[in-house]
Amino acid sequence: MSEKMWAGRFTKEADATVNAFNSSISFDSRMYRQDIKGSIAHATMLGETGIIPPADSKAIVAELTNILSDLESGKLEIDPTAEDIHMFIEAVLTDRLGETGKRLHTARSRNDQVALDIRLYLRDETAEIKSLLQKLMTVLCDTAEQHADTIMPGYTHLQRAQPITFGHHLMAYAQMFLRDMTRLDDAARRMNQSPLGSGALAGTTYPIDRELTSKLLGFDRPTANSLDGVSDRDFCIELASAIAIIMTHLSRFSEEMILWCSWEFKFIELDDAFATGSSIMPQKKNPDIAELVRGKCGRVIGDTMTLLTMMKGLPLAYNKDMQEDKEAIFDAIDNVKLCLTTFIPMLETMTVYKDNMRNAAAKGFINATDCADYLVKKGMAFRDAYKITGGLVALCIEKNTDLEHLPIEDYKERSALFDNDIYTAINLETCVNNRLSQGGPSPESVKAQIKQVRETL
Repeated sequence: MSEKMWAGRFTKEADATVNAFNSSISFDSRMYRQDIKGSIAHATMLGETGIIPPADSKAIVAELTNILSDLESGKLEIDPTAEDIHMFIEAVLTDRLGETGKRLHTARSRNDQVALDIRLYLRDETAEIKSLLQKLMTVLCDTAEQHADTIMPGYTHLQRAQPITFGHHLMAYAQMFLRDMTRLDDAARRMNQSPLGSGALAGTTYPIDRELTSKLLGFDRPTANSLDGVSDRDFCIELASAIAIIMTHLSRFSEEMILWCSWEFKFIELDDAFATGSSIMPQKKNPDIAELVRGKCGRVIGDTMTLLTMMKGLPLAYNKDMQEDKEAIFDAIDNVKLCLTTFIPMLETMTVYKDNMRNAAAKGFINATDCADYLVKKGMAFRDAYKITGGLVALCIEKNTDLEHLPIEDYKERSALFDNDIYTAINLETCVNNRLSQGGPSPESVKAQIKQVRETL
């Protein structure tokens, strides 16, 4: 068994179960690139400030570069028995460079090293999630453009409410995902401060240059307080929260797709590549992918709660509890990327049944508000128009008909303001096309929304 880097204080080896319990290599090994990148910046700074000889600094940087190359090529494998990725890389470096390698950890603690690595890793992952969201919104815009005039019923309480277009419905989700992108931007901005140089908690007596390492690593600035630098995990919580909201939006979208796929709706059909069958019922075509996205939303919400609960009772500064941050935030990242990667082509390849949407919109009296507005535009108070229209709907139900086919005599019996032009006013195309208010469902408005989203992207 290799000697622990912190073995000087101890007179016996840790129990084998303690080693396994304490180890984080199984999950933090994914940060090897960021760990090496941070160490290269630290070694460069140590050389430029004269804290270690420049020749040693250059040798360390060169060998760290070699270690990264060996890991990428598979020539070097990560030791699963190592305590963590930081100790593994330092052990390899020391094995290769001897005394020179031991100089790397000068003026640095694992506490600020860990805090640095996870910020670097999450910064990279945030950019990837944003890229996937951009692809999703591009597909949403493309599909909405094709269906800017595809009439469907809009719902409240899952009851048919007013006529909209499928393009309008899709662009509602585009707006949600746009807000998600701004949340990611905000999280990345607050995350982009370098904790390197905070030491274990109280900085260091060495003449380090934190501005230099911050610049080398692409941070906006160093963290302002060394205690906060090593004990802050706000950025993990904030990113997890933003991801949980993305997943909530994906879950809502998935729920609607699941409904729309059912024979009761049959508004859409998923491509065979994004559906599964039944082991016993040969007729089944199940929207399992959408259901899994919906299910994974709860898992990511749980990751967010894990981080909040972990941090809520911790005194300053670093505590080992904080090792639990990685599995939770990594799980949230992995799942949102997996869901987006699957959801995008599922949405892109679905078949839209325009006639079924139009037929559904023709039922349920979703043009009743337009009927009331017709009377209002002729001078009647809205509440009176509302009451009269409600009576007409009740009459239609009694006669098993709808407003479009109710005889004009029945209209006139309720109000002399009605004339034959009522049928034009309550025509679904008219109802949708006349909703020209900003953000509304008219084709012109939907196209304007698409333009706005494309320009923002």
